[in-house]
Amino acid sequence: MKKLLKYLKPYWYIAICSPLCMILEVLVDLALPTIMSTIVNDSLYASSVEEGLAVVAKNGVLMICLVVVGGLTGLGAAGFASAASQSFGNDLRRDAFSHVMSLSPEQTDRFTVGSLVTRLTNDITMMQNFVAMALRMFFRSPIMFVGGIVMAIALNPKFGIVILISLPIQLLVVYFVMRKVRPMFDDVQVKLDNVNAVVQENVTGARVVKAYVREQHEIERFSKANDDLYNRMIRVQFTLAFLSPLMMIIMNLTVIAVILLGGYEVQSGVLLVGDVTAVILYITQILNSVMMFSNMFQFISRAQASAKRINEVMDAYPVIRDGAYEGDGEETKKGHVVFKNVKFRYPNTTGSPILKDINVDIKAGENIAILGATGSGKTSFVQMIPRYYDPVEGEIFLDGVPVKDYKVKMLRTKIAYVLQKSELFSGTVAENLRWGNPNATDEELREAARIAQAEEFIGNFAAGYDTMISEKGASLSGGQKQRLAIARALLKNPDVLIFDDSMSALDVATSARLQKALREKLSDLTVITIAQRVASVMSADRILVLDGGTIAAIGTHDELLGTSAVYRDIYESQLKRGESIE
Repeated sequence: MKKLLKYLKPYWYIAICSPLCMILEVLVDLALPTIMSTIVNDSLYASSVEEGLAVVAKNGVLMICLVVVGGLTGLGAAGFASAASQSFGNDLRRDAFSHVMSLSPEQTDRFTVGSLVTRLTNDITMMQNFVAMALRMFFRSPIMFVGGIVMAIALNPKFGIVILISLPIQLLVVYFVMRKVRPMFDDVQVKLDNVNAVVQENVTGARVVKAYVREQHEIERFSKANDDLYNRMIRVQFTLAFLSPLMMIIMNLTVIAVILLGGYEVQSGVLLVGDVTAVILYITQILNSVMMFSNMFQFISRAQASAKRINEVMDAYPVIRDGAYEGDGEETKKGHVVFKNVKFRYPNTTGSPILKDINVDIKAGENIAILGATGSGKTSFVQMIPRYYDPVEGEIFLDGVPVKDYKVKMLRTKIAYVLQKSELFSGTVAENLRWGNPNATDEELREAARIAQAEEFIGNFAAGYDTMISEKGASLSGGQKQRLAIARALLKNPDVLIFDDSMSALDVATSARLQKALREKLSDLTVITIAQRVASVMSADRILVLDGGTIAAIGTHDELLGTSAVYRDIYESQLKRGESIE
């Protein structure tokens, strides 16, 4: 938890004002029982009614003034604590999100989306609430506790015996309840992760759920996750429910003991009635401060569980680390990619590597296609170029510099990656395209859309480039989303453009027009295309065939038909299925 509290340091001047105000409020609270004692004693033993009323009026006005001061200082304490905790939460949430953005895909996959959402929202809010409470109660409770004991014993040391008996009992009750509850809070957050994961999966995959008529199954799955969270929370709250009644019983028994002892002392003439009243109030304050401590322990337990989960994210050092090179490569012509003796397997997996003995030289400006059966390693091959993953052996070079030597931001600036599943964001068509280049002009937007074969359908929209796209592009067809994603990548003006089966939703004719436009208007651009259809890549400069994690063959379409049995099988199987090859 200490590691996270550093986010409070910039706001120390606000944070320190809260306990200062709280100290004043507590001093006022400690003064009130003594004034009450004076009112009772002096009015009871006054020589006349008028004298007694004067004592009540004089001390009553003093009490009202002190209450006003206490109220204002309490308001100040709450305000300063809120300002400091909100600033703390804002900074922590921002840094945590930035850190998540720096993690590699394998790390975000390990945490899961639902868990990361919970950690960046619920867990940070829990820490934020803890800071707000700590700035107030961590000072109020101890001062009230110590001050109440001092004031009560000052009136009569015998009351210290009552305190000495009741306090350990209260503290033991708090200890055993908190010891039982502490591990439960860890489990509560895990159950909350599960609920968020189910919600996230069903919101993003709503169409799949409906297509397979699995609504009832998903409702039942959510109900199970929700019931698990409910049952765990019920156990936590049931355990905590014992705390308050037990504390109240102990407090009331203590008050009875004080009254009994005080009665004997009054009869003996050692104490006045007002002094007993004051002691009862002080004992109540002391025991209430212990109850505050118990509530603080609840917050501490939950905050510790949340802090642990946040630290797990913040301590996850990015696997993909920056190199020292910040240049644009050592070659004049950009987009030259070389694989040397590359072997790759996904992290935390065993067995045969996905790729092995990969040696290939992709020339700058070359249009190269990658074909292969499902699971042959096509996506793994291209994901290593922008360093989504690193090879376990060998090196990959871009423009004469190992990709590991580049600053990650510099490397990815040179590469545009178009995924098969096109991710679009809520906003206009133009706003989505300008993800590739925020400073792109309207003419550059139109030119990218023309090359991507997207201009025609954009023109059919009533608002054109200002047409709003719903979240994840739900209002567009698969082919439209892919073409917008390609146009967005072109606006980035990269040296290397990677299509990861990102034309799968396009018909052969549209795909051919797109490939032709790329060759004619962006002839210097290195294009690497993963494809399933031979028809869409026949015109590539070279076709790389992957089989069993190795390069089975590489060459032009005509060359491979004569030399590669694997390529010929793919070609003939698609021809027999009636796919257009011309």
